[in-house]
Amino acid sequence: MLRKFRTRELGQNFLVNKAIAESESEHAHGRVVLEIGPGKGILTRELCKRAKKVIAIEKDSFLYNQLKREFQMPNLVLINADFLRVDLPPAEMGEIDIIIANIPYGISGKVIEWLSENKKEAVLCLQKEFVMRMLAMPGEAEYSKLSVFSHLSLKTTEIMAVPRGNFSPPPNVDSEIIYVRPTGTEIPKKERDVIGLLMQHKKKTLRNAVIDSRKALGLEKEAASSLAESMDKNKERIFSMRPAEILNAAGEILGSVQKTNGS
Repeated sequence: MLRKFRTRELGQNFLVNKAIAESESEHAHGRVVLEIGPGKGILTRELCKRAKKVIAIEKDSFLYNQLKREFQMPNLVLINADFLRVDLPPAEMGEIDIIIANIPYGISGKVIEWLSENKKEAVLCLQKEFVMRMLAMPGEAEYSKLSVFSHLSLKTTEIMAVPRGNFSPPPNVDSEIIYVRPTGTEIPKKERDVIGLLMQHKKKTLRNAVIDSRKALGLEKEAASSLAESMDKNKERIFSMRPAEILNAAGEILGSVQKTNGS
């Protein structure tokens, strides 16, 4: 009972369909693979059959010890750590060719950011709704900060749907496997934060979104109004703007804020 509770606490839903693991691992042939959250190892085993080397990072100590006992592959390196906090040695990070993993739903956004920042390609099994938000286009209901960031930072290809029954315990949602490759576009954190502010007001015009975000931007109402009136695209609604246009707007806003605050 304790293990069942802990599994749900950590957001773990273990893949049980070997055919899906085999399909994912086909991208590993002769490569150095990083696996995030190997869980009970169904994907790990298939990766080790094909990859040059597999680095598997498991946060759960119980699962890590279980994997250590059951998996004796010479090309497997197991690490007991939180992927979002572990610092891999530069040499080890540099040799990683691809990330192949069934991502716990709770860290999907962080993993996408990590891929972009570290310029790594990946094959990921993610929540279907999350993938829909990643791929949403301007004007669509799911268009969000994630959509803007994903379109700018990543080239995403859908591979296959994975219904919820392929996991144990079955999650409440279906999943999808995607291939992502970084575009090389750099989006600094300040720009990401401003994009997030704008997307909170995505149904409003750019002008009104800037004015409504003035406190978060550190601007007085007069300065925010002046900025909003001077911006390109200020009459367009945020949800209809292309990702590159929203990024440009974020840059305009930051430039004005820095000038106003003398920084």
